[in-house]
Parts: sequence; structure tokens; C-alpha cells
Amino acid sequence: MMKKNFFGRISIRWKIFAYLILFSAVLLILLWLFQTVFLENFYKYIKHGEVRSAMDSIVANIDKDFKAEIDKVSERFDVCIEVLDYNGVPIYSNDPPDECIIHRLPRNQKTDIVRKTLASGELSGYYDFANLIEDPYFSLDFHKHPMPFFSEKEVVLYGQRVSASDGTVYVVLVNSMLTPVSATVGTIRIQLLFVSVFMIAFSVLLAVMISKNVSRPILKLNDSAKTLAKGKYDVSFEGDGFKEVSELSETLNYAAVELSKVDELRRDLIANISHDLRTPLTLIKGYSEAMRDLPDENNAENAQIIIDEAQRLSELVNDALDLSKFQSGTQSLTVTEFDLSLLLKDVAERFGKLVCVDGYEVVLESTVSVNVCGDEILISRVIYNLLINAVNYTGGDKKVVVRQYVENKNAVVEVVDSGKGISQEELPYIWDKYYKSAKDKRSTVEGTGLGLSIVRSIIELHKGKYGVRSGSDCGSIFWFSLPFSNMTQNNS
Repeated sequence: MMKKNFFGRISIRWKIFAYLILFSAVLLILLWLFQTVFLENFYKYIKHGEVRSAMDSIVANIDKDFKAEIDKVSERFDVCIEVLDYNGVPIYSNDPPDECIIHRLPRNQKTDIVRKTLASGELSGYYDFANLIEDPYFSLDFHKHPMPFFSEKEVVLYGQRVSASDGTVYVVLVNSMLTPVSATVGTIRIQLLFVSVFMIAFSVLLAVMISKNVSRPILKLNDSAKTLAKGKYDVSFEGDGFKEVSELSETLNYAAVELSKVDELRRDLIANISHDLRTPLTLIKGYSEAMRDLPDENNAENAQIIIDEAQRLSELVNDALDLSKFQSGTQSLTVTEFDLSLLLKDVAERFGKLVCVDGYEVVLESTVSVNVCGDEILISRVIYNLLINAVNYTGGDKKVVVRQYVENKNAVVEVVDSGKGISQEELPYIWDKYYKSAKDKRSTVEGTGLGLSIVRSIIELHKGKYGVRSGSDCGSIFWFSLPFSNMTQNNS
């Protein structure tokens, strides 16, 4: 935990700087290892591969003019080649260089090499002239001309048994010189020393520049984010230089705008709740005091006002509790199959009778009978809430239209009002708690400010869809849809 906290406190600038320096250090270490420590091993591996390639070329042409192939291969790979029969008698060889071993081996040792090659199929090894001279079991024929020039060079000797198509067995010996790499390693070391000094200096400079350029916009965004965290939503995030930083700055600017709207909604929420609670509480308190202090005020009318205001408080509290259950997922559904058209007709008629005394008209337009699966009580509550909202905001004609139709195996219900409508800027927020979109709200049917939030939560519990189509001075159409039940699908 301490280690994690320590690295978590390191600035991104220094992290980038450290990573670049580490990358350069690893690169230099690998360069030193491969160019000095392992250079000789790589050289021997490559040389041995050339010898095997020369052998493969000879084997591929053993049934053709292999003598011409031997001359061509020996010149191309700078190797010494000799072809012998199974008794160790030379058949053909190229012109031997001074340092060729296979042309200066005594007959008995060459015969022994041929025998071992025939037995195992191939034979290979590295030899050093100085060690060969001192080895009592391995000797060179110094009387063959030209006389060998001894040096510290090693040689690689490779032999392979080869069978021609006519059954003739040959032994092909290939010898290649290994140039000492000690002098080369020393030269490379000096070069690497200068390269390392330059690379270290250049890496430090490059790391400083990159870390500074990469971290600068991020640090600026961080400073702006700290300002945003203090509640100053007018802050502007400026990010440039990198695509990801620019996208992050745009996201943060969008988040700042949305947070400012949320903060405004929070203030409106507190104001609306305070107003909705204060009015009935004030009335209850006032009428209660009047009934206590004034005997003439102790009548049924004042008592009914207290009861009505208490009922408003109860509805507000119940709606808030119900919405909390919906949003927390603790509300269970009593799912049954019911006729949505019949339910819609029943709710529209009962609600129409309630508001007709104030001159409002509820018109039902239903096309076909549709069965759906869901909680019938909660769906009826959705319809009631949408009707209450429509009556509160409809236009001067005091008309609300309820439509029900079928679309893509879904039953769609629309509630249409003729009010001033909702601006496009306000549409995303109308489903929030206590949000009020229009300024001319009527009070014919009082609501708690939670109606549309409850609608959204109930439809989401039923896995249905909901929405609104509206605009300034064109009225609003609130809708929801539920899928058909199996019975409706079978009948269709």
C-alpha cells in the first residue's frame, strides 16, 4: 500500500521522464550485450550457417556437375571443400588456401574423420591451430605445400555423408576460417562508448521535452478540474496537442455544463419541495389555530380544508416513497395479462368525469383491442399521471386526446395536450423529480411534481419504452409502449 501511494504521488511529468530514461538504458544495455559480449557467438552461428548452406548446395548437385558447383560454392562462401569416397580417398577439391585443415590432415586422421562421418551421417566442430599443434592425438601434415600460415584464427570443419542416385557414397568435408573478433570488439566498444554518451545526453533532453509537452495539457486540465470541484461551473477546459486530451477537455466541458444544470435543478428541487410542503403546512397550522382560538371557526368547512391539505402532504410523501422504491428496485410487480384498451377506456372515462366540471374534455381514440403483460395497477397509475400532466398544461381549448394504436408488435399509448409545449433544451429534464417546464401551470388537478418520474420508473420496470414529442407553441405528446402478450400475437 505504501509503495502504491508513493507512486501515486509522482507527477505524470516525472513518470514519463523516468520511463523514457529507462527505455534508453535498456536499449543501450542490449546494444552493448549484442555488439560485444555475444558478438563472437553470433559470428560463429552465422559462419556455421554459411558452411551448412555450402554443403546443401553441393548435396543438391551431387548427381550433376558437382565439381563446377564446388568451385562456385567455395568462391561464394570463402570455404575449402573436399569430396572423398567411403575409403577416405580424395575425389575432388578446390584450390586449398594456406589455412585449410582438411588438405593438411594426415591420411590416418582423415580416414578416421571419414569413418566417423559415415557412421553418424555428419560431423562438425571448431578447431584452433595452436591447440591442434599441441594435441598429441591430432596432427597436421606440415610438408604439404603451400605451408600453412598459423594464426589465432579458428576454423569450423563440417562433414556429411552423401549418397548419389547410383548408390555411390561420398563424404563431403567443408572447412571455413573464423576471423578473430577481438579487434572488432575493441573497436565496437570504443564506438559504443561515444554512442552511449551521446544517447544518454540525447535521451535526457528528449525525455524532458516529451514529458513536458505531454504533461502540460494534462496538468492544465487537472487545475481546471480542481476549480470545478469547488463548485465553479463556469470553468473552461482547454486541451490541445493530443487527440485524447482534446476529447477529454470536450468531455469535461460538457460535464461542467451538465453539472451547472444539475446544480440549478437541485436549487429548483429544494425550492419546489419547500413550496409544496410549506403551503399545506401553513394552511393546516393557520386553520388549526383559528379553530382553537375562535369558536365560530370550529366548523366542518375548516376541518375539511385541514383534511385536504393533510391529504396533499400524504400524497407527496407517498409519491416520494414510491419513486424511491421504483428507483432502488425494491418495488415488486404483480404481472398479469390484461386488456390495455379496456383499462385505458376505464381510466379515461373516470378521469374525464373528474375534470369535466372545470370544462376539460378527455377524448379517447383507440383502434384495436390489445392484451399486454404487466402490473395493471401500476400501468393505470402511469395513465393517470400522464392525464394529470396533460390537463395541467393543455391549451385554452381544454382538450386532452388519448390515443392507443399498434406498432411493430407493441401497444402504443399517447396522451396529447394543446399547450405551449416544451422547448428542446428542456426535454431531457422533464422526467426528473420536481422539474417544471412551463410557467403557466394550472392547478385544476394538483400534482406532487413526481408524476413523470414515476411514469419513467414504472415503464422501465416493465422493460417498455417511453418518450415525449414536443416543441415551443405546438403542444406535447407523451407516450409509452409495451409489447404484445402471447395471446394477442396468436390472435393476430
